[in-house]
Amino acid sequence: MERIGREIHPLSIPSDAQVPQRHVDAPKPGESLASHYRNCFGCGIDHPTGLHIQIEAGEGMSTRAVFEVTQHHQGAPGIAHGGILSLAFDESLGATNWLIRASAVTAHLEVSYRLPVPVGTRVYIKATMQAVKGRKIWSTAEGRLNSPDGPLAVEAGSLYMQVPIDHFMKHGRKEDLDKATTDSNAVNYVNKLDIAP
Repeated sequence: MERIGREIHPLSIPSDAQVPQRHVDAPKPGESLASHYRNCFGCGIDHPTGLHIQIEAGEGMSTRAVFEVTQHHQGAPGIAHGGILSLAFDESLGATNWLIRASAVTAHLEVSYRLPVPVGTRVYIKATMQAVKGRKIWSTAEGRLNSPDGPLAVEAGSLYMQVPIDHFMKHGRKEDLDKATTDSNAVNYVNKLDIAP
């Protein structure tokens, strides 16, 4: 099969990409990052079976998260579903965008599973923004079992695309958008962004 054009791996960082710089008003290291929306399946505190992932700003261009695997998150009996783990990493990687105060969406996510993650396990995730070029943001993450220095269980890489807040208004369901306007987390999230063009 012939391929047209040149193929570029989404996680290959171009040589002219910039090293990201932490925004002067970014959350300080150790500061908790509030949920961007209370009903988000990843970070929302009101979602009944969501991940309820807790994320805080780390040093440099990193965030730290803790995700506890419950019975609601299993695939094979007693083991975290791979898709749920990828969601936890998407949430953690996406949180690095707080450090540059950018509104962005996932363009590509790649996850490598190294060890099974049993129900009852806490996964400690460190995500780091690696590069920025135009609207593109590249980040990587690793997840360790039961402590920040525990066995490496999952690794991930992502490409995010900065978007204006209108993106969410255009594509979101009306009743959820209406609910978000009364959600203090969602309102604070939007107010703290440097909105992309």
